[in-house]
Amino acid sequence: MMPLLSTLIMIPLIGAVAMLLLPRRAETLQRGVAFLTTAVTFALSLGLWFGFDRNTPGYQFMERFEWIPSLGITYIVGIDGISLLLILLTTLLMPICILASWDPIKTRIKEYYFSFLLLEAAMIGVFAALDLFLFYVFWESVLIPMYFLIGIWGGKNRLYAAIKFFLYTLVGSLLMLIGILYLYFNYGHTFDLIHLSAMLKQHPIASNVQIWLFAAFSLAFAIKVPMFPFHTWLPDAHTEAPTAGSIILAGVLLKMGTYGFVRFSIPLFPDATSVLSPIVVILAIIGIIYGALVAMVQTDIKRLVAYSSVSHLGFVMLGLFALNHQGLSGAVLQMVNHGLSTGALFLLVGVIYERRHTRDIEAYGGIAASIPVFSTIFLIVTMSSIGLPTLNGFVGEFLILNGAMQASWQWTAWAATGVILSAIYMLWMVQRVFFGPIKHEENRNLKDMNWKELAAVIPLLIFIVWIGIYPDTFLKVLDLPVADLLSNRTGIHLQTLLLK
Repeated sequence: MMPLLSTLIMIPLIGAVAMLLLPRRAETLQRGVAFLTTAVTFALSLGLWFGFDRNTPGYQFMERFEWIPSLGITYIVGIDGISLLLILLTTLLMPICILASWDPIKTRIKEYYFSFLLLEAAMIGVFAALDLFLFYVFWESVLIPMYFLIGIWGGKNRLYAAIKFFLYTLVGSLLMLIGILYLYFNYGHTFDLIHLSAMLKQHPIASNVQIWLFAAFSLAFAIKVPMFPFHTWLPDAHTEAPTAGSIILAGVLLKMGTYGFVRFSIPLFPDATSVLSPIVVILAIIGIIYGALVAMVQTDIKRLVAYSSVSHLGFVMLGLFALNHQGLSGAVLQMVNHGLSTGALFLLVGVIYERRHTRDIEAYGGIAASIPVFSTIFLIVTMSSIGLPTLNGFVGEFLILNGAMQASWQWTAWAATGVILSAIYMLWMVQRVFFGPIKHEENRNLKDMNWKELAAVIPLLIFIVWIGIYPDTFLKVLDLPVADLLSNRTGIHLQTLLLK
């Protein structure tokens, strides 16, 4: 049987090496190789979807071999339904990022695509790794190419944003490393997640120790999400990153944080999860409302979308720590939804920026008459982002709020205000940018979307509508892993804790 997961990790690495061997002046060839590499990776990743058995619990497509046996380090990769969706989201967005970079990126093209291909390999590795040491290697490897993508090809404050991004995430990661080493030295000298999980069921960690370990792991994940109050690096990173960098940052990198909670914090430390869930949920609700209110006062379209991510990912965290099937299923689906919708928004903001070289909302007005195709697509994606029924955002938010209601109607009521605020700031932005009188002559002669831009955004639109109309296609793969995650928890359910 073909080692599919390892192949998916290796193809971008091979493409990155090939990129270095290409002549510097062969820019069209460099773009073509990058696109071909990511397209082949996506095509092969579909083998995971069609080969995944939705009726079999546990991990599938497992690969294992001894890496550093003297230290108990093993190369183990495998997926369940949760990591399946996130890997497919990654491989889908990467060729879209290459297309989005085709015309805007004009300097150091070889290094740019080299960084993107390294990034893809590391992100797939994060979602596939089942060895804590291997996971940490992939987790940290993401930082380097993303740092250069922001720091070299970003906006005028790119170095500040890149350094801030790097330092924030590095500090959290080092605390997670301490937690990993504690588990290694105290529980069998192994980094094997499956073996470690089985051992912790037989010999649970003391509750007070669990709290410290949960904090060590979760700080790294909370910074990556990012949760309030660890979010301050995100608006700067999004604003300064190139368009494709913003797409992959919103679409995949932020999901590494929420995935970390699902894969490690919740199942490994169940007692700490039960005790600390109310704190996490309160921070999530603050993030929902705070992100929406700050987005409302932004004058930069890209910064507005960046703050909307803080709000939307607050919903994901609320669903995760509702600790019931609907909340968890909705949260994982909303990870995918956010990657599609917000990735598409950043793509479209990049399209209009290339034409007007400004993201200031006041510089626009009435452009729907000049670029009707772009305006129509932007409106559809906006409706997806605010949760309009029949589009993907509605399904995820509905399941999350339904799951949260089972835990606490008061928290659900507060969180639901985020849905209203989201509609306010997004529709207000659309009204000022696309409708009303044309304020500037430059807006009269804008060119509508070209074929490369349409080719990049249409796949996202297809999935936005697909998930909105028939979400069961994707929810089915989550039934068993979510049920398994809940059955493995030995702590007190959040609802029980609240009733006390």
